[in-house]
Amino acid sequence: MLARSLTTKSDATDKMPLMLRKSLRSILLFSIAAPSLHAAPPALGPYQNDSTPVIGTRVLTATEAAQFLPATVFFRGQSAPIQARNSGGVQFTKDALLLVALVDTAGYSSSVQEKYQAYLITEASIDIQGHQLQPGAYGCGFVAGSTFVVMDIGGHDLFSVPSAKDATLRRPTPLQILPGPDSTGYRLYIGRDYAVFAQAPAQTSNPTPLHP
Repeated sequence: MLARSLTTKSDATDKMPLMLRKSLRSILLFSIAAPSLHAAPPALGPYQNDSTPVIGTRVLTATEAAQFLPATVFFRGQSAPIQARNSGGVQFTKDALLLVALVDTAGYSSSVQEKYQAYLITEASIDIQGHQLQPGAYGCGFVAGSTFVVMDIGGHDLFSVPSAKDATLRRPTPLQILPGPDSTGYRLYIGRDYAVFAQAPAQTSNPTPLHP
């Protein structure tokens, strides 16, 4: 009886029009694939190896900044290790980062240690209170007299600006970067002392017109 039933169903399927059989096959395949279409994609962090980092300006934590910083940095004729736990940064765009970290300066003279506290690397031009800093690597620090100093890697002073002290900062740390009030620029803190910086506006060039 069972064999006769199976034979009857098989004969009925064989006699089914070709277009109808294709339609039924398509419906079956879609019903199998449909659940996978609604599956949530795997969550990716902004710096995982998916080759598409997050686009947009944001502050980087010490853990994120440390992924890009070298273990040691060169300044004034010698290398010194950075303090990765005391680092920070800003992601201006997907192609432009600013990174800062405190440096162990025990091997330097007291005159260098007085000014050289942190190493700053920037891929974008930045404005530090009216002074433009081009992409590159620099030494910087806060000195007595409420002053923030920026130096080239040879230890030469490039400029200095007035710094401020934030008595209202709830959790001062050895180094951190925080957004400025009203989202205008950023503050680089070492303890409670801070200097203000922002990404410099893009410069437009006026090429000389070609004459025939």
